[in-house]
Amino acid sequence: MERCVTLRTPVGAMTLTATDEAITALRFAASESAGVGDVGVLDRKEPLTPLMQRAVQELQEYFAGVRRKFDLPLAPAGTPFQQSVWAALQEIPCGETRTYGQIAARIGRPKACRAVGMANNRNPIAIIVPCHRVVGASGALVGYAAGLPVKERLLALEQKM
Repeated sequence: MERCVTLRTPVGAMTLTATDEAITALRFAASESAGVGDVGVLDRKEPLTPLMQRAVQELQEYFAGVRRKFDLPLAPAGTPFQQSVWAALQEIPCGETRTYGQIAARIGRPKACRAVGMANNRNPIAIIVPCHRVVGASGALVGYAAGLPVKERLLALEQKM
């Protein structure tokens, strides 16, 4: 059974979804300005599971600049191609970026840059699966579900770590 909780984060409200075994989604809430601040719980209907508590703790550490890599079980729903892209995203070290072309080459599909972009766009677990670390071929910031200012803030946070 999946459970959801809405979190306040420094980049806006986010909804965390998880089963007892794995995180299945971390998405930006509809209102970008809702709940901006330190990581904390905004809304929940049930008590947090141990895994959800752990996820909140790891997000707090990340936004405090002390966690560079998440250590949570993940189960994002997607096609085998999307899963391969999301796995490659998790290999990008904190504070670094990769291009869509580099991700395509990493998964053995060097001509699939656009498909990599679409998989990146459909990433259901923002921040933890760091799609914000993917940039255009020129190194320019391109596309992010929560907007380029949020992508810039996440990359700037990681540069300081």
